[in-house]
Amino acid sequence: MVILGIDPGYAIVGYGVLEYRGNKFTVLDYGAVTTEAHTPFSERLAKIYGDLCVLMTKWRPQAMSIEKLFYNTNAKTVIDVAQARGVTVLAAQQHGVEIYEYTPLQVKQSVVGYGRAEKKQVQEMTRIILNLEKVPKPDDTADALAMAICHGHASGSLMGKLKQMERR
Repeated sequence: MVILGIDPGYAIVGYGVLEYRGNKFTVLDYGAVTTEAHTPFSERLAKIYGDLCVLMTKWRPQAMSIEKLFYNTNAKTVIDVAQARGVTVLAAQQHGVEIYEYTPLQVKQSVVGYGRAEKKQVQEMTRIILNLEKVPKPDDTADALAMAICHGHASGSLMGKLKQMERR
């Protein structure tokens, strides 16, 4: 299974593409879609959508793992991230990619084994699991790879298989 992990944002959208087969991950691609700060917001959304469509066409993932949106203290930021997340979900839907959402707690639990792990712990375990020389930068990229690992682990579990059957 090819999994596209996404760390949503509007300035930086981290992505990681992993193949998950027989409880083993193979890194296919990772990086970030970036948009310039003074670019009109609608153009930023168009760039995110376009770049993600290119990635989905190239790698043909069966699943996209994306972080569930949570509200922090800045309403404008959460609304803008929600819009960027929306174009990401739209791109996946239009490419026939199944969409799976995970909370930060679920990702930490899956990657580190502890739901309250620190960001650096998650990044280091991501590096170890994927046998990378160093933690990918920017942080959004490492977070996206962790999202993909989370889905790989969840899809390989009995609960994950039941959820997938339920969706069909």
